[in-house]
Amino acid sequence: MWNPDVYRQFQAERDRPFFDLTAQLPDFQPAFVTDLGCGTAHQTATLAERWPEAQVTGVDSSAEMLAQAAKLRNLRLVQADFSRWLPDTPQDLLLSNAALQWVPGHPALVPRLAAQVAPGGVFAFQVPGNFTAPSHLLLAELRSEPRWSKLLGAPERGPQSLSSLDPLEYADLLTPLGFRVDAWETTYLHLLHGPDAVLNWVRGTALRPVLARLSPGDAAEFEAEYGLRLRVAYPQGPSGTAFPFRRVFVVARRTA
Repeated sequence: MWNPDVYRQFQAERDRPFFDLTAQLPDFQPAFVTDLGCGTAHQTATLAERWPEAQVTGVDSSAEMLAQAAKLRNLRLVQADFSRWLPDTPQDLLLSNAALQWVPGHPALVPRLAAQVAPGGVFAFQVPGNFTAPSHLLLAELRSEPRWSKLLGAPERGPQSLSSLDPLEYADLLTPLGFRVDAWETTYLHLLHGPDAVLNWVRGTALRPVLARLSPGDAAEFEAEYGLRLRVAYPQGPSGTAFPFRRVFVVARRTA
């Protein structure tokens, strides 16, 4: 289960890549727009404002997130696993912000999604590229220790799923399919404030499925140990806790 309140704790930092992505969209008038992994859809709503004549659809697997999204107007909402989702009609804009990394096998996933884009349409997405950062390596290290590996078992996803490709690799996937590709990467330096700032961040994402597999007592103990390691890896400084976060962006337009 996703907790919208926990996820929104760093709303400004999580929103910025979405707007950096959409700022690079071409000047066009899409009729059919879909946001894959829309979450609470507050970002998706800005697409409906930008193109009020378009049918704008938000797709997400989380009922909790979509319950929040239902409060918004002018959006069509679909609960679905977008690793298997197919639209009713080719999309003029297929967009995804910080969601595709949850689906394994990008060399197969990206072409399958690209095939849903209409001629002249755009496939735009952003994925984290920080899976070798201490936040992720320490989590994997702790859960692999004997005590926790017995309780947690194998990771929920294979090694290809909580990962992303480099910009050139995405370009090499999409260019042969008839797309003109603009791909780049950015490392944001988030200066987080308050105690256990990085732990609070990952509570809304990578830590969520791990804690869900533990009893409340074990979850509290696991989180305490993980938090201790994060405090060493990400010490507080005079400007806050520095949390570098690399992200990969792609805006690809299909030739007409």
